[in-house]
Amino acid sequence: QVQLVESGGGLVQPGGSLRLSCAASGLAFSRSAMGWYRQAPGKLRELVAHITSGGMITYTDSVKGRFTISRDNAKNTVTLQMNSLKPEDTAVYYCHAVLDGKHDWGKGTLVTVSS
Repeated sequence: QVQLVESGGGLVQPGGSLRLSCAASGLAFSRSAMGWYRQAPGKLRELVAHITSGGMITYTDSVKGRFTISRDNAKNTVTLQMNSLKPEDTAVYYCHAVLDGKHDWGKGTLVTVSS
């Protein structure tokens, strides 16, 4: 059974930083593409950052230059370093894994950017 467990969310002031982590189990992590999505109140879930099994990375335009995704195949973790946070980054952030067409999701962690 695949489990994706996010951690690291919380309340931060504008301009601050947070580091989200996702611990994965029950899947062939090194062969899986991993990503972070977010869903703000009243909005659709959107892709934030994605990293393939080979290390290719994509970001949504609004976070380029501020967020960094990375993976550690030895520890089965994927991390999202978020800097220069803005109020519009407020959302529930979800870890996502996809392998051979099978998609799995974590339960999410709330990030609130507010003064």
